[in-house]
Amino acid sequence: MTVLSVNLNKIAVLRNSRGGHEPDIATAANTCIDAGCGGLTVHPRPDMRHVRPDDVRTLAGLLRGRVEYNIEGNPFAPARGAYPGLIELAREVRPTQVTLVPDGDGQLTSDHGFDLTTDLPKLTPIVAAFREMGCRVSVFVDAGGQGFEEAVAIGIQRIELYTGPYAEAFAKGDARSELASFAETAQRAQRAGLAVNAGHDLSQANLGTFKSAIPGLAEVSIGHALISEALYQGMANTVRAYLGILA
Repeated sequence: MTVLSVNLNKIAVLRNSRGGHEPDIATAANTCIDAGCGGLTVHPRPDMRHVRPDDVRTLAGLLRGRVEYNIEGNPFAPARGAYPGLIELAREVRPTQVTLVPDGDGQLTSDHGFDLTTDLPKLTPIVAAFREMGCRVSVFVDAGGQGFEEAVAIGIQRIELYTGPYAEAFAKGDARSELASFAETAQRAQRAGLAVNAGHDLSQANLGTFKSAIPGLAEVSIGHALISEALYQGMANTVRAYLGILA
């Protein structure tokens, strides 16, 4: 079954907008786990716009032995203030998986993946460092990406498909072309020996169609839509609804 990993960034956004501790990210994590999710995702950034390093540490102690822990981030972003850098943070908390994303301060949200045909040389020592820590390594990529055999050769174990273009096409009423591109990319990645994750703008409305087109989909990371829907439906009910779609 495809693992549902709930991205908790938006919980931190709400908390940070007011200051203090509410909504509490640990309580949100426990609620999602109790509802049956298979993993939790955070994406700490150097500008600390949402999840902060202390949140990452708190969740590490909370999740260990219960569900998978996925930390996303740009491995090339240097340490800044309380942010120690992705490698150092992972070395502290030893997540199940790290997902490498080429984002920067100027991006409102992640909006593209790595180009493995050109980025693998600089990713090679980064991947080795994470593998030495015992972390599974996934890399954020776009549909149509290439270089999957070479990615396997340097130790990358998964890709995460950036599904923003699919979600946009679905909202416009015709996602057939995008779905075909994602399915073809997933098949090539799987033939090369990579497992396939997916994330970005997936929702209850579009997830079932996407999953049906991608046999063997290992994991979906869903945050913005899930937290938005939870405002109306409740967190536990929303997590269970996603699990029903994935089942």
